[in-house]
Amino acid sequence: MADDAREKGGGEQLPADEAALSARFKRLGERLGRVHADGPSESSPGQPPAADPSAIARGFRLSTEFVAGVVVGAAIGWLLDRWLGTSPWGMIVFLLLGFAAGVLNVMRAAGVVASNTLDPPGSKQ
Repeated sequence: MADDAREKGGGEQLPADEAALSARFKRLGERLGRVHADGPSESSPGQPPAADPSAIARGFRLSTEFVAGVVVGAAIGWLLDRWLGTSPWGMIVFLLLGFAAGVLNVMRAAGVVASNTLDPPGSKQ
């Protein structure tokens, strides 16, 4: 239908509705250009990024910290059980220690706990 209207008009003249739409697009482009020119650029070298890393990346990092602590603790416990012959006890103890280490790592990565909490209060490095 739109092709028929163009063919009737000789192909050079736009119908009134297309001309109005074209004018609106042009005004919108000009307004967007002014808004983007006034706003701060995202690539400014002196400014920190406006947003934190994505939530998915942060969640993946925190879950990896936790799972790694539990898996390493379980692996150490299993190896000690095989070496010393203390069948379930090494696995149980080191699985619990791995759980505690995983929770501590997650808290450190999230910024809830400072990374050097085991240093005495008066010591400086």
